[in-house]
Amino acid sequence: MNNKKNKVNKKDVVSKKSKKVTTSNKKEIDNSNVINLNRTFNSNNLIHTKKLRNIFIVILIIFVLILGRIGYLQFVDGNHLKELAYQQQTINQILSPKRGNIYDSTGKALAISAQVDTVTINPTKIVDSSDDKTKELKEKVAKGLSDIFELDYNEVLQKVNSTSQVETIAKKVEQEKVDKLQSWMKENNISVGINIDEDNKRYYPYGSLASNVIGFCGSDNQGLSGIESKWDSVLTGTPRKNC
Repeated sequence: MNNKKNKVNKKDVVSKKSKKVTTSNKKEIDNSNVINLNRTFNSNNLIHTKKLRNIFIVILIIFVLILGRIGYLQFVDGNHLKELAYQQQTINQILSPKRGNIYDSTGKALAISAQVDTVTINPTKIVDSSDDKTKELKEKVAKGLSDIFELDYNEVLQKVNSTSQVETIAKKVEQEKVDKLQSWMKENNISVGINIDEDNKRYYPYGSLASNVIGFCGSDNQGLSGIESKWDSVLTGTPRKNC
């Protein structure tokens, strides 16, 4: 009986030991799984962090390139682009031809055409970064133009506030006033929106002498009387497009 009991006890001891070993192995396996999960999680985190860093670097590079391009267009190539924009606006503009001169039998000039300028504005280009600043800029432009060309401020302001692309400010402008306008534009850092175009003006060197024979022209250089009217088709020339 004792032997049987001992055998049974031994079996229980072995069984208990086996259970302990199995439990220990399970714990080791669980710990190993936890470690593997941690490693996998850390690895995934590292990969995710690297991806985010790479995306951030790409976005930063694109942002720097865009800023560089904007800076180049504004400060390096700005004047050239402004000139191209103005040429595009005026490419189909009709230019008046220079009217022919009238001479007497000895070759003295009785009527001549000299180069003058026409000042126009493009109100859509007279803008600033905000509505308030744009309003101030338009008022400044209207004041400057009205002072230089001795025009009514309210009438000029109405043209500056227009939504059209071309408004005429002054025709047959002498070089002195053109120089004054250009100086004013430079002082106020205004390079777009105000245009100076070539034009012609009729002069009579001898004033009213023989004016009833020579005649005179209107503001559009069309002959209205005398030789100016009779030979208008010859003296006028052919208008051409700006190109």
